[in-house]
Amino acid sequence: MVDQALIEKARDFHGHICPFVVLGLRASEIAMNRLRLRKVGEKETVGEEILAIVECNNCFVDGVQVATGCTLGNNSLIYLDAGKNAVTLVKRNDWKGVRVYVDSKKLREKYFTKEALNLFNKVVVRREGNEEDLEKLRKLWEEMGLKIMTIPESEFKIEEVNVEAIEPAPVFESVRCEKCGELVMKTRIRRVDGKFLCLSCFGKCNAVVGKGIISDFKYPISK
Repeated sequence: MVDQALIEKARDFHGHICPFVVLGLRASEIAMNRLRLRKVGEKETVGEEILAIVECNNCFVDGVQVATGCTLGNNSLIYLDAGKNAVTLVKRNDWKGVRVYVDSKKLREKYFTKEALNLFNKVVVRREGNEEDLEKLRKLWEEMGLKIMTIPESEFKIEEVNVEAIEPAPVFESVRCEKCGELVMKTRIRRVDGKFLCLSCFGKCNAVVGKGIISDFKYPISK
């Protein structure tokens, strides 16, 4: 069961409570219990001893980060652009993990109200809602999120898995872009007409946006 204190931490981190944030918390809780793990702390994050591998980039992932302490910034969160609501927790010392998958269609049919789903399609999918619709959706979404705090393990697909070894985050030298003068990771430099350019000056880079990983994404920031 996800406790209220963790829910409030997720609210602060994610900005609101919704079903998939709570599902991320609950899925992580199940995996942590199966592996006899607690939320990672200073020792684990410095050494990247525990990894959370997520397969989506939606609300579910913020629940995972809050529950496990594995984040993008501490290099303990691995993002696979697979488009599935799933998390795998694994220990580096043996690469034995637990994967927890959420079948969103089955859960929608069982736990989500028709009113909330219709509002979601209007406000989020079609971007047609007004402020009143948005507030109503927020309340309904939170109500459903709180109801699934105690969702049983039988609602998830839970598997013991083996994970291929993933190298720890390397530390690369920084070099200075010959156009803008800013420091940039050496592996993110392009050579153009004899000059070393950062990817922002080059104009394209890989990016994670709403639809996932986009290669050669046009650098969107004008200076």
